[in-house]
Amino acid sequence: MKMTPLPLLSARLGRPLQDLRISVTDRCNFRCTYCMPREQFGRDHAFLPRDEVLRFEEILRLAQMFVHLGVRKIRLTGGEPLLRRDIECLVGLLSTIPQVELALTTNGSLLEKKAQALHDAGLKRLTVSLDALDEPTFRRMTDSGSSVAQVLAGLEAAQAAGFQGLKVNAVIRKGVNEHALVDLARHFRGSGVVPRFIEYMDVGSTNGWQPNDVLGVARMRETLGHHWALEPVPADHPGEVAQRYRYRDGQGEVGFIASVTEPFCRHCTRMRLSTDGHLYTCLFATDGLDLKAPLRAGEDDRALSARVMRLWQERTDRYSEWRTLEGPVPARHKIEMSYIGG
Repeated sequence: MKMTPLPLLSARLGRPLQDLRISVTDRCNFRCTYCMPREQFGRDHAFLPRDEVLRFEEILRLAQMFVHLGVRKIRLTGGEPLLRRDIECLVGLLSTIPQVELALTTNGSLLEKKAQALHDAGLKRLTVSLDALDEPTFRRMTDSGSSVAQVLAGLEAAQAAGFQGLKVNAVIRKGVNEHALVDLARHFRGSGVVPRFIEYMDVGSTNGWQPNDVLGVARMRETLGHHWALEPVPADHPGEVAQRYRYRDGQGEVGFIASVTEPFCRHCTRMRLSTDGHLYTCLFATDGLDLKAPLRAGEDDRALSARVMRLWQERTDRYSEWRTLEGPVPARHKIEMSYIGG
């Protein structure tokens, strides 16, 4: 069905819908302590059965609908998205949608083999998670059999494939990988790769988060400032979550994401589509809107769009701001990050 373009869709708090994150799998080959701790996601954990997972053609149809509603950036996430079979075919389908920047976030362990195919399929942006450069800390954070060398080889393969503007995300947890701040910044200075340092968050209900484990962005900036002179860089676009800084000697940039100490809820432009087709307006959500059931029941795009519009226009969630203003939020069951992407 051809639909007349809509004006920019905004929520009650004036937040425009511009970004969509699509989780293509709930499976991952890492067991990062802040995302999928092995104690909760062990050998007996039941992942989604295949028929519950959105098919590529369903993802494409929903993505096209979201673009009609104002989305201009789509990011593929997981779990680990490179575990999804033929992921480059999905990239190829989504890359045909006009006016959309297509991105993907990966742990990098499978990237060396996939980088060229992803680039050739039309992927524009790539972010790799890497929480430390030394093996003991890397293994402690990821609880996996992969190595730092594998991730770095994936980054090299991505550069060789032609990816520009590569980013590396590192979750910094006080007392665990604080030293990775300087290690990662030094390693990627002048390389064209931008490291971004993320405050440890209370995502999901299984990572045992405590406020005292958070190393704030102010402290991170101060630490790097002892080594290199930094100056702020204006945001590229409204809703950009990373605070950008560049080295004054011209050797690139770093970014900081302060979702705990300096929350940015009122500027949020994102929705998240889970692996099984539920839609969430917040990373810290407790429930979502089922789009898969009406989609598979034959509901047309106009009716599906109306569901999404109602959800977005009525959203009032400001979890990170509430946490900051009111202190620790009472315990509740939140959707796991591995289910809806970071």
